[in-house]
Amino acid sequence: MKRILASLILAAAGACAQAAAPLAQIQSMLAKPEQLCGRFEQTKQLAGMKKPLVSSGRFCVVAGKGVLWRTLKPFPNTLRLKRDEIVHMQGSRVSMRLEASQEPTVRTINGVLFALLGGDLGQLESLFEVDGSVAGDSWRVALKARNPAVVRTVGAISLEGGAYVRSIRMVDEGGDRTEIVFSELKTGAQAVLPEETALM
Repeated sequence: MKRILASLILAAAGACAQAAAPLAQIQSMLAKPEQLCGRFEQTKQLAGMKKPLVSSGRFCVVAGKGVLWRTLKPFPNTLRLKRDEIVHMQGSRVSMRLEASQEPTVRTINGVLFALLGGDLGQLESLFEVDGSVAGDSWRVALKARNPAVVRTVGAISLEGGAYVRSIRMVDEGGDRTEIVFSELKTGAQAVLPEETALM
């Protein structure tokens, strides 16, 4: 559960890093497409383990619909996020469904997700301490959760990018470290593959 929720935050942050400061400058640098898809490679270093866990796949963010996070290797699985629910799928089988009406955590996580996507800075600033800098056409941002419950779930997050986020790093309370690198980003209707449209 903890890893899934952390992945959701990373997906949201990777899709749209609008919680950044200096806000006006970074927001002016960020592209804001209706649809954004691309590839990701995630490396997770667990405290006490020598060999990192590596996974890769695709993600899509579609305005008004939500986020699709598809891990393709080493084991296929899909996370689908909408405003009121989180669905975890193994193939076509739903292995977990969390609804905001039953699980308060869903409302918190999805609240952060949609705040990131919609640039709701009031909500983000109430949850995170934000520190950022701009150099040329690149920027860096650090997000540190204010709420102890959010800290336990996501820890500290740092992002780097330009028009889009290029990488995300996260360190949780237990010392686990996660890095996600994004590539092959595409926008517009053709960015979403037919099988992804069916899952949204």
